[in-house]
Amino acid sequence: MLFNSIDFAIFLPLVFILYWSINKYNLKFQNALLVLASYVFYGWWDWRFLTLIIFSSLIDYIIGVKLGEIKNKSKRKALLWISILINLGILTTFKYYNFFVDNFVSAFSWFGKDIKPNTLDVILPVGISFYTFQTLSYTIDVYRKKLKPTKHIISFLAFVSFFPQLVAGPIERATHLLPQFYKKRQFHYSKAINGCKQMLWGFFKKIVIADTCAQYVNIIFENYQDYSGSTLFVGALFFTFQIYGDFSGYSDIAIGTSRLFGFDLQQNFAFPYFSRDIAEFWRRWHISLSTWFRDYLYIPLGGSKGGNWTKIRNTFLIFLVSGFWHGANWTFIVWGGLNAIYFLPLQLTKRNRNNLKIVAYNRMFPSAKDIVRIFITFSLTVVAWIFFRAKTVAIAVDYIEKLVSKSLFSIPEIRPTNVLAFIVFFMGVEWVGRRQKYALETILINQTKALRWGFYFFLLAVILMYSNTAQQEFIYFQF
Repeated sequence: MLFNSIDFAIFLPLVFILYWSINKYNLKFQNALLVLASYVFYGWWDWRFLTLIIFSSLIDYIIGVKLGEIKNKSKRKALLWISILINLGILTTFKYYNFFVDNFVSAFSWFGKDIKPNTLDVILPVGISFYTFQTLSYTIDVYRKKLKPTKHIISFLAFVSFFPQLVAGPIERATHLLPQFYKKRQFHYSKAINGCKQMLWGFFKKIVIADTCAQYVNIIFENYQDYSGSTLFVGALFFTFQIYGDFSGYSDIAIGTSRLFGFDLQQNFAFPYFSRDIAEFWRRWHISLSTWFRDYLYIPLGGSKGGNWTKIRNTFLIFLVSGFWHGANWTFIVWGGLNAIYFLPLQLTKRNRNNLKIVAYNRMFPSAKDIVRIFITFSLTVVAWIFFRAKTVAIAVDYIEKLVSKSLFSIPEIRPTNVLAFIVFFMGVEWVGRRQKYALETILINQTKALRWGFYFFLLAVILMYSNTAQQEFIYFQF
């Protein structure tokens, strides 16, 4: 079920009313309702894949219980590996099997061998990468004894399938989200209003920014050979804002929706396009995934300890795996490798933690030095996103070559001034609200109620106006 659909507009109020209506009864009823609602939400897309998420949930629930009972170190490690192999096995089968087969065939074709393998004709289950990592974090943390295993199966099923963040994150840790299912929730009007504001901003990002940009991005990237370098620049720029508006918009809607039900999810984006270097960008972009790889892969491999070779190896590994997580295509791997190349000079010179606070934290405007740094970081990010969006690496390289040609300085064939105006407005609001967890959290808080609500209704009117365009799925549904 899409957030930006009539189905969800009906689904959410119904679940909200039922959820708080049974609040006076046993907490298990509320959690059971969330499980049922989450399965309806997920099964609305394709009910057959419910078996996967239920199977994965039960496996990790049982292994968690066993890890709590068994003291023998080797047996506990064996249980952990069973969880890892089953979860990653399912993910690999659906997401990567055909990629490996196709590349195996291509490799042998160089030697004149004609192999006709069997590939899988299956649909990638929505959100499989997200809930797989969520259940894995639970098993790993129980194994490390950072978390006590739960024996409340309904709470665990609700944790894994919690519908607001089920299909595109944030990827929640069991240490943070699971205990929230043990406690009785109370409805708080202020939290609900706060959640609605974050949802409003998320819908603006998705419908007005991302979906509008997508219309031009699709045309330009699909027909890039027919356009000038300036138009290709427009396409790359618009995709940069499309993917940010799309993914961070989903996170805002998910976090806001969760708040309506009394839950707190972690921040997933922290205004990444105001970053002054790539290291800061990756601390602010898709935070739940970046920190997952840091805690469960990078640090166990030694992190930044040791010599330069260890740092280079671990950095490339983490970025390449992150790229591969996004999709079974060499474009994502190159995208990850390119970000590793961006990141390494900062790490090797120990400048990767220079910018921990948001830019111009105590000022309204950034310094000239900060503006230059933001521009350079943003430009590097735009180039990397071209590989992310292109269908093949060859197309991405060709796209960049045509972009930097003499025609870069010509007038673009496509000039959507209305979209540019909304992007400027969007980034202006983000700038004003950059010190908060989301842009609208405290914006206009000191102004009159009429002005504040007038601004909210303006956003709502624009969202409704642009929602008449073709409904777009969220980009990260394919990951």
